[in-house]
Amino acid sequence: MQSRDIQTIFTEFFAERGHMSVSSSSLIPPSNDPTVLLTTAGMQQMTPYFLGLDTPPAQRMTSTQKCFRTVDIDEVGDETHCTFFEMLGNFSVGDYFKSESIRLGWQLLTEVFGIDPDRMTVTVNPDDDEARQLWKTEIGLTDERIFDDPSNIWGPVGDSGPCGPNSEIYVDRGAQYGCGEPDCGPLCERCERHVEIWNHVFMQWFQEQDGTRRDLERKHIDTGMGLERFSMVMQDAASMYDTDLFQPIIQRAATISGKAYKADEQLDRSMRVIADHGRAVTFLIADGVLPGNEGRGYVLRRILRRAVRHGRLLGIERPFLTEIADVVVSEFGDRYPELDARRETIRRVIQNEEDNFGRTLATGISRFDTLADEVRASGGSVISGAEAFRLYDTYGFPFELTAELARDAGLEIDVEAFAEALEQSRARSRAAIRGFADNAGGRARLYAGATGAPVEFVGYDATRNEAPIADIFGAEAAVDQLDAGEPGEVVLNATVFYGESGGQVGDSGTISTETGVFTVHDTQRPTPTLIVHRGEVSEGFIRTGQQATAQIDAERRDAIRRNHTATHVLHRALRMVLGDETHQAGSLVASDRLRFDFTSLDALGADGLERVTQIANGVPIRNIPVVVETMPYADAIEDGAMALFGEKYGDVVRVVKIGDYSAELCGGTHVAATGEIGAIVVMAESSIGSGVRRIEALTGDAAIRHLLRAHLVTNELARALHAPVDGLLDEMRQLNIQIRERDRTIEQLRLSLATSDIDGLVDRSISVDGTRVLATRVPAQDRETMLQIGDRLRDKLRSGVIVLASEIDAQPALLAMVTADQVGRGLSAGKLIQEIAPMVGGRGGGRPELAQGGGSDVSKLDEALASVATIVKRQVSG
Repeated sequence: MQSRDIQTIFTEFFAERGHMSVSSSSLIPPSNDPTVLLTTAGMQQMTPYFLGLDTPPAQRMTSTQKCFRTVDIDEVGDETHCTFFEMLGNFSVGDYFKSESIRLGWQLLTEVFGIDPDRMTVTVNPDDDEARQLWKTEIGLTDERIFDDPSNIWGPVGDSGPCGPNSEIYVDRGAQYGCGEPDCGPLCERCERHVEIWNHVFMQWFQEQDGTRRDLERKHIDTGMGLERFSMVMQDAASMYDTDLFQPIIQRAATISGKAYKADEQLDRSMRVIADHGRAVTFLIADGVLPGNEGRGYVLRRILRRAVRHGRLLGIERPFLTEIADVVVSEFGDRYPELDARRETIRRVIQNEEDNFGRTLATGISRFDTLADEVRASGGSVISGAEAFRLYDTYGFPFELTAELARDAGLEIDVEAFAEALEQSRARSRAAIRGFADNAGGRARLYAGATGAPVEFVGYDATRNEAPIADIFGAEAAVDQLDAGEPGEVVLNATVFYGESGGQVGDSGTISTETGVFTVHDTQRPTPTLIVHRGEVSEGFIRTGQQATAQIDAERRDAIRRNHTATHVLHRALRMVLGDETHQAGSLVASDRLRFDFTSLDALGADGLERVTQIANGVPIRNIPVVVETMPYADAIEDGAMALFGEKYGDVVRVVKIGDYSAELCGGTHVAATGEIGAIVVMAESSIGSGVRRIEALTGDAAIRHLLRAHLVTNELARALHAPVDGLLDEMRQLNIQIRERDRTIEQLRLSLATSDIDGLVDRSISVDGTRVLATRVPAQDRETMLQIGDRLRDKLRSGVIVLASEIDAQPALLAMVTADQVGRGLSAGKLIQEIAPMVGGRGGGRPELAQGGGSDVSKLDEALASVATIVKRQVSG
C-alpha cells in the first residue's frame, strides 16, 4: 500500500465519521506561540481550541501535519531516525473521549487497513485504569497484551500547555526483525520488531511551567500516526527509508553519486542523511524558513550543510541538492502545493547556501583533520573552542557538524570556549553596525557611489512597502550580496523607514526578500537624498535588484510619534509660561523618552514646571486633531508657523498643526490626534549651558509605567509612615528635621562618651626630655570626633605632643598635635605623622601644629603608638 493511499484512506475514514479535514499548518508556528521553533506535532494547531482560546471550525477534525523535530538530527543516518515527517491525526475538541478514540482506532487498523489483531499490543500509563479497562472491555485485549509504560504522558509542546496520559498501539513486524529474547515486546529496546504506529493522547490536563497540572474544563482527543513508520509496516519494508516516501530521493542520490544503495553501510548512511535532510530542507524553505545563524534559520543551515558534507562522502564534488529538492517537489507537490509554488525560491536558496559552503568544505575538513592529528599527537582529546569557532566562522561549519566530525574521530570540543568565541563575534558584529556612524568620512565615499535615484520616504501613513534593493553597502565596500550574519546597509528606491533627522531617531524593523531577511537596527539619512537601513542579514541572503518588503516596527514607531507630537505640545506650553522669546534649541525623540531643549535665562522653578505640565496635559485630554499640510515656506511663515532658528528649509515645507494650539515646520512623524499621546510626564528640568535648559519627559506606555511605579511607591510609603498620601511631603520634612536633630544628639553623646575620661587620658602622658607626650587609642567614629577629642586633650595638657589612633571604617586613622611652645623647640606634628603612618601601611602629613594620616593595617596601630616617644626624643635632640 503506497503512502499516499494510506493518507487518503485515513482521511476518508474519519471524514465519513464526521471529522472535518483541515490542511496542514506551516512548519513555522504561529507568532503567538513562542514555545517552539518549529511545528513538532499535529496537535499544535489544535492547542488554541483545546485551551478554549479560539473556536474550532469543527469539534471533530482530521489532518496530515508536516512536522520537524530537532532532537534526532545527530542520529539521522541510521534506519530509524528522521527530522521531517508527516503526522496523520484525528482530533476531538470536547466531543468524544477515550472510548470512541480507542474504538475508532482499532476499527481503522483491523477492518480497513487489515492488520491482524493478534499482531498488535498496546501500552497505557500505569495510573490510567480507565484506558486499560477500555482496551479489555471494548476491544477484548487480554492483560498479556496491555503493557504499563510510565513514560506514557504526552505533552505539553513547549514549557506549558495541554497534556494528558496516552496509549500507544504497537505492531509485531515478525521474528526476522527481533532480538530473539523471550521477553521481547513493545517495551523492548534491543530491536525494532515491535513498532509503535499510533499514539492516542487523552488531553485532560493543563501543565504549568513549574510542572503542576490542573484539569481542563473539557476533555479532548489528539492522536498521531507517523506516516513514515506506518508505511514501513504496510509495505513490509526493512526500514522507513525503504518505503516509497524515501526511495525516489535515495535513488536520485545514488544516480548522482554513481554508488548503489544497499551495497555499503557507510555509503547507505550518507544516502539516508541526504534523503531526510533533502526533504526537510525543501519543506522548510517552502514554508518561509531561510538559512541563518540563529533559531529556525540555524536549524535549516545545519541540516543543509550536513547534507552537503554527506554528499562529499559519497564522492559528489559538485552542487547537487537542488536536484534532490526537485525530486521532493515532484513527489510531494500534489499534496503540498506550496512546494511547487516556491520551487524556484527553494532552488535559489539551496544553490546559494550550497555554493557558499561548498567553496570552503574541502578546506575546512582538511583543517579539521590537521587539528585532530595535532590533538592526538599531543596526547589530548579536546579540540579548543577557538578552533571550533574558526571552523564555524571561516569555513561555515555549524558547531554540530564539527561535533559530529569530532565524535567520528574520537575527540571532544570545548563547548564553553566555543560559546564565548561566538558571543564575542556577535558583539563585534553589533559594534561594526554601530561603527558605521563613526566612519562617516569613509562611508561618505561609498554613498557617493550609490546607483539609485533619490530615495523617496513613503512612511508618513504606512508601515510597509514594496521596493527593489538599489544598493548594498558592506563593512568596507559596496557589494551585490549579503549573507546571514553579515552586517551592512541597504538602500531601497522608496522606504517606509524614517531616517534619523530633526531630533527623531531612525526606524527599526525588517527588509525581506524571497531569499533572505535583513534586520534593520537603525535608519540614517547621511545625505539629503539618501536613506540607509543599517543592520545585518538574519536569515538567508539578499541581493541588489531583488524586490523587497520593508516593514517597520510599528509599535516602536507609534511610541516615537507620541513623543514627537509631545515635543510640539511642550514647546507651545513653555512659550505660554516663559514668553514668546523662548525657542526650541534642540531635541531627541526616541521610542522610550523625549528630550526638549529650549532657550531661557531662568529656571522654570516648581511653580513654572507645574504650569507647563498642566497646560501640556490638557492637550491630550482635548484629543485635538493633528493636521499636516504642505505649502510654500513663505506662506507657512506668514500663517504663523514656527520655524527652528538656524534650520535650513526648502521652498516647500511641511506644517504640523495641532488645532489652533500650535503650528510648526516639521518633517517628522506624528499622531493623528493628541489623545494618542496619553499622559505627558515631565521627569526633569535642568540647565545644559548658558541660556539653554532641558526638559526630559515620558509619554504613552512609558509614562503609564512610571506613574504606576510612583503610585505603588507612594502607597507603600504612606502605609509605612501611617500617613495619608497627600500628607507625605509634610511627613517627610518632619522626619528629616527629626533625623537631623537626632544625628546632632548622637554626635554630642559620642563626643561626651569619648571625652568622658579626659583626665585619665592625660594621666597616661609621659615626659620625654622635658616634653609631655601622650600617644593613645581613642574610641572615635570619624575624624571630626578625633579632632574634637584632640582639642580637649590639648587644652587640658596645655603643653606637649598628642598622638591619637582609632579604627574608622575598619581602617587605621592617626592624628598628631603639637602645642605652639613645643613647635618652637623643633617638634613637628607633620614630620611625626610622616614617620608613623608607614608603620600602618599608609601615609600622612600636615602642619607642625596639626597633621593626620591613615593606612591599611589596623594590627600595627599599637606598634606605631609605641614608637612616638622615640621619634619625639629624636626631634628634640635634633
